[in-house]
Amino acid sequence: MTRTILRLPEILHRRARSRSAHYLDIKAGLYTRPVSIGSRAIGWPEHEVLTLNNARIAGKTDDEIRALVAELEAARKNLA
Repeated sequence: MTRTILRLPEILHRRARSRSAHYLDIKAGLYTRPVSIGSRAIGWPEHEVLTLNNARIAGKTDDEIRALVAELEAARKNLA
């Protein structure tokens, strides 16, 4: 399975959020933390972006989103 890493400008576009709002969501546990893709580069797995956007569209509560974020970040450990 091919996994695509998206950089911040694409994330902000897909989420329709500002940079500061995006990072506040991460701090609040409402979005996954970025992954390192280089010494000075970060990104987000595309499947996580799609999953979180779909959850928002489905009307999930913030608590449900936090649980989903925890699941997505835990699943990262199983990919290696």
